[in-house]
Formats: sequence, C-alpha cells, structure tokens
Amino acid sequence: MDILTQLKKQAEQVEVLNLQNEKTTVEYEANQLKTCTVAETKGIAVRVIRKGKLGFAASTDATVMDKLAANALESAAYGDEAPFSFPDPQAGPTVKTFDQVVVDLPIARLVEMGKEILDLVLPVEPEARCNISLERSIASASIRNQKGLDVSFQTSPFSIGVEIDRVQGDDVLILFDQFGTTTWEKDYLAFARRLVEQLKMARTPATLKPGKMPVLFSPTGSLSLFLPLSYGLNGKEVYKGTSPIAGRIGEKLLDGKITVVDDGTIDGKFASASYDDEGTPHRRNSLVEKGVLKSFIYDLKTAAQSGVQSTGNASRGLFNPPDPAFTNFVILPGDVPLKEMIAGIQEGILVENVLGLGQGNIISGAFSNPLALAFKIEKGEIVGRVKDMSIAGNIYDLLKDVTAVSREATWVYNTFHAPYLLIPEMNVAGKS
Repeated sequence: MDILTQLKKQAEQVEVLNLQNEKTTVEYEANQLKTCTVAETKGIAVRVIRKGKLGFAASTDATVMDKLAANALESAAYGDEAPFSFPDPQAGPTVKTFDQVVVDLPIARLVEMGKEILDLVLPVEPEARCNISLERSIASASIRNQKGLDVSFQTSPFSIGVEIDRVQGDDVLILFDQFGTTTWEKDYLAFARRLVEQLKMARTPATLKPGKMPVLFSPTGSLSLFLPLSYGLNGKEVYKGTSPIAGRIGEKLLDGKITVVDDGTIDGKFASASYDDEGTPHRRNSLVEKGVLKSFIYDLKTAAQSGVQSTGNASRGLFNPPDPAFTNFVILPGDVPLKEMIAGIQEGILVENVLGLGQGNIISGAFSNPLALAFKIEKGEIVGRVKDMSIAGNIYDLLKDVTAVSREATWVYNTFHAPYLLIPEMNVAGKS
C-alpha cells in the first residue's frame, strides 16, 4: 500500500517527500587531478500531524515503508504542536532549472574544464597551488499530501569551486570563488578570470595607515554586511525574539539606496524551483524596499506561529524537517558606475574577502573580521594589496548611510547577488 494512503487512515494530515540525487564530482588538489566519483542517494521523508502534534521520519530504504510509517506516528506522540496545515494544491511559476546539456556533460569534459582553469592561473602565478572541485548533479523531488497536493521538480545543478593558494615567505594569499548554474552557460570561466585579475593586483604591496576611511565592498566582500541581515530577516529568528528587527515592519531601517529581495523564480539559479520543500509556490519576496522593512521569510510552521502566510521559503534535507531559508538573496544594483565610485575615493580600501565570515554575534548585526584580500584606493585608483588589516562594525548602523551602490552586480557563491557598496566611513584597524 502506498505510504500516503496508509498514513491517511491514522493521522489527520500527511506529507510524503521523495528525493533523488546523482552527483558526479571531479577534484583537483595542488594542480593535479585527484578523484572522479559518482554517487547516488535517494530516500523518503514523512511528516504527519496526529492529534495536533507533528511527527517526522525518514529513510533511504524503500523496502521498510511500514516501519517508516510507524516511526512517524510514534514520533508524533512526543512531537511539537503543529499550528499549521499542509498546503492546498496551487499552481507554481514556471522556472527553468533543468538543462540536458548539463546532464550530458561527461567526466572527461569536467576534467578538461579543470585543466582550462589551471591554464588560466599557472602562467600568471607558477607558484600557485590550485584546488578545484567540479560537480554535476541530477536532482529530483516530489511532494504529496492528504489534500491532493502532488508536485515534482527536477534540477541539474553544475558548480565549479576554485581555491588558489600562494605562499611567498611569510606572505600567505588564499583566494576562493565559485560558479554555479542549473542551465548551461557558455562563459563558465568568467569567475576564474576574475580570480586571475585579483592575483595580478595582489602582487603589488601597499601601505595603509589605520583609521577611519571610506570602505568599498565588492559583491563578495559585502557578504560580511548582508549575512547578518539575512539572519535578522528570517521568520524563525523573528518568532524566537532574537532578530533585532522583529516588530519593525514599515520602518526605515537602511539607506534608501538599498533594496533586498528573496527570489526563488530566477531561471538557472541553484535555489530556484517552482515550489519550496513543502509544496508552497516560490515567488519574489520584497523584504527591504528603498531602506524600508517590508517582510520576513517564513515556512508553514513559522508563518502560523507568527500569524502570517508562508512566503514559500521552506528548505530541508532528507533527514531534516523544514526550516525557513533564503532562496536567491538579491541586493538590487544602483545607478553609479563602479569606475566612478573608485574615482571619488581619495584614500580608502576595497574589501574583496574577509576571514571568519559568519563568526561572532552575527544575529545582532555585529561583525569583526580580518581582511583576507583587500586593496588600497588612493587618489581614485587601486594601487595595491594591503595586509594585516581588519574591519568591524554593526551592519544596522553602517547600512543606514551608504554613499553609492554600483550599477555593476554579480552572483556570489551561487545564491547571493550583489553590487558594490561604498560606506563613507569605517574604522580600519591594523599595522601602520
């Protein structure tokens, strides 16, 4: 008997999730091909609501459905209160997340792509050591519940991650970037060329006197600002009372140049799909509009606890019940060319990467990070790399006053899209 049909007789509400993933991985270590692997995982996760309480069980063994059903029912006897209902069937948006071109990439082609990256890096920096990971997957999910919801979606995620290590005496430089898509893109090496340009720029040292100065954050560097904000915008943190911006809908929190959206409907992106992991349609959620707080993100449970509707942000793994999580976190670009932003800085720094991202009291908005890669800007030009410097502050203070937001923007680590942001004054600490 089908497990959904079986459990409908014993619980008021039932949800059945089927997941399947086949992943091919090619890895280079220290400029040499290391491994090529293919791994397949699949399983079933079940949630039930019985007598108002939530039960959960999961398994990778399709032959033990009776045991899986019994485990879900038993866990409900001791589960959390369930103040929500599983969703009714709804039409979701059409989102492109699958491309046969990606699926058909053979291992030999992935190996060749890794060599192409080495051919970009090593002529510029022969002493560099490159670690490269290329992954191609075919992933599918289906969600059914007792209300008749029956949705499925398929994705073909493809990613390339590159770490470049260069050690010269006591100078250690580590660069990292990542490219990801679910639909084929011809220029899959653009991110690697950016890393090579950073390597070239990092050859020239520059000295910088610590103190207060303008700080220009690149899209990657701006993660130190927007990662804390993402925690504050999460409905689970709002319900728990730990978000510093809970209860402030409608207030102007940030500079009017900043608009933040969560959008799970963007074609070709890792976090995009027609539905979230509970079967609620994905949509474009406006969170901050011209500095004004408009909304938080929710799954079914946190939405019910907060007296609002789910925003379609449930995310889960096979062995983890859903939690609210961002899909594609997007900071809308501004209208100032990057070249013009740099030209207007008499003395300051460009932050490309920080160390220890996400550490510390992140939920409060506070951060303090050494700079992994940063460049000095002098008289409107980038003049060289600075070392042994750090920045600190609170994002809810810093983002109230933004000098400019660039016209240029890019994707960072597959699901974060941001422009360059210029903060007029920050304290930069370090050696003179």
